[in-house]
Amino acid sequence: MDSSTRRRATRSKLYDAAVTLIAEKGFSATSVEEIAERAGVAKGTVYYNFASKNELFEELLRHGVGLLTASLQQAADETAERGGSRVDALDAMIRAGLVFIDRYPAFSQLYVAELWRTNRTWQSTLLVVRQQAVAVVETVLREGVAAGELSEEIDVPLTAAALVGMVLVAALDWQAFQPERSLDDVHAALSRLLQGRVAGGA
Repeated sequence: MDSSTRRRATRSKLYDAAVTLIAEKGFSATSVEEIAERAGVAKGTVYYNFASKNELFEELLRHGVGLLTASLQQAADETAERGGSRVDALDAMIRAGLVFIDRYPAFSQLYVAELWRTNRTWQSTLLVVRQQAVAVVETVLREGVAAGELSEEIDVPLTAAALVGMVLVAALDWQAFQPERSLDDVHAALSRLLQGRVAGGA
């Protein structure tokens, strides 16, 4: 294993340890020593990779939301390759979001919690990475409007944010309060909302 691969592996361990501990205890109550211990590395290794706990957390946000953004983009691209509609792409993105949250529940809880804090040094970073994820959905919405698949009356930025928020909150509610449901059940319910079939009729 070369040094760059080894460093990526170490950083991945630190991300996993940090997100789990901070989700459990909160940022202030989590020490660098605890992160190092949970990751199975020396305390100095944390500071070798990150200048501070704040920097570790900021990079953690970038890393996690980057993974989410990539999964949303992949869902949209694969739908387009199959010749699916933009609504199909949005539906695939909903499922991709649910899969991501099911795989990374601690990060998802942390991300949602941090969205509402305004006194953090990484607030500007969080807003930037959030917009990257929302922008993927905005692009599909705009393409859908341009192609006549979606109404010209929709507010694209707000609708994109609402779709991302719907997936995040519904998935966390599922995990916390309705864990007996399957991912397919949750996806089907959100798919009905997307396709306007909640009110009944066709």
